[in-house]
Amino acid sequence: MTVPEPTPELNLPRPEFRAGRFQNPRRHQDRSWWEVLRWKLTTRPAPWPDRIPLTPGTVPPAPAAGVNATWVGHSTFLLRFAGLSVLTDPQWSECAGPFGRLGPRRAHAPGLRFEDLPPLDAILLSHDHYDHCDLPTLRRLARAHPAARLFAPLGFARLAARAGFAPARVHLSDWWQTHELLPGYRITATPARHWGNRLSGARNARLWCGWRLATPGCGVHFVGDTAYDADMFPAIRRHLGAPDLALNPIGAYAPRWFMHEQHCAPSEAVNIHLALGARRSIGMHWGTFPLTDEPRDEPSQHLATAVAEARLPPDAFTTLDPGATLLA
Repeated sequence: MTVPEPTPELNLPRPEFRAGRFQNPRRHQDRSWWEVLRWKLTTRPAPWPDRIPLTPGTVPPAPAAGVNATWVGHSTFLLRFAGLSVLTDPQWSECAGPFGRLGPRRAHAPGLRFEDLPPLDAILLSHDHYDHCDLPTLRRLARAHPAARLFAPLGFARLAARAGFAPARVHLSDWWQTHELLPGYRITATPARHWGNRLSGARNARLWCGWRLATPGCGVHFVGDTAYDADMFPAIRRHLGAPDLALNPIGAYAPRWFMHEQHCAPSEAVNIHLALGARRSIGMHWGTFPLTDEPRDEPSQHLATAVAEARLPPDAFTTLDPGATLLA
């Protein structure tokens, strides 16, 4: 199978850049500290389990065709293609916050042991929030996988250097920019509706994105962290085609008045699945860190309802247990 070239298209969604900061096209929204305070004072988050027992899974072999996608937890997947191993938004720390020791504490151990990871070719970052861009984990990866290249949106040069990645190993991308991983293997940064912020640097000084992996036998779309957008996801399909597998966020959506422009609810994740034309999707960004108000298991339950209401086959969009693998 030949990897298709992106279709040339005018008027693709693009981020805006003003006074050193990125913005979403249309309806960019930055929540204020007053709104954060309103959220915290007017709602009570559902309790989560203190710790869910988990035996780490086994690293799958690279398949002869397609992709083995293993959910480590939250937005971290190990993707194994024939001749290529890729890690998304790696997070092995105990907490999703500064230094890996502050902030929300994980509800379960990572689904794979860090020491069991195969030699990596590429590491993908979607944005700079601590639950997706964990410097302690990135430092471990920079040392343990010296051949791995880091792919991130614009603005990540200093963070990559702090993590120990030499400039030659780092590839920064605007939306729609494509890099060749290996002959016949390409990766393209794609739009997402989100924002960026951490203690180091100004809010929105670093871009956010998703990633499309195109290989000779399979296409995978890592949606990243996003709200639903009726323009972005159809444009991705028109420009890059429909993926065989989408890794699609379904959690951290409550309360909706606060989160609707940052994170999608499960029904909106189904809309992303349909807009992308994905053959299959796996739900991510749920069940690992208690970030928002919904109960831990609610995203997967609401996803099953939304899939049925969309009259999709039950296995078209599913969730995995941490450490489990799906062959697509």
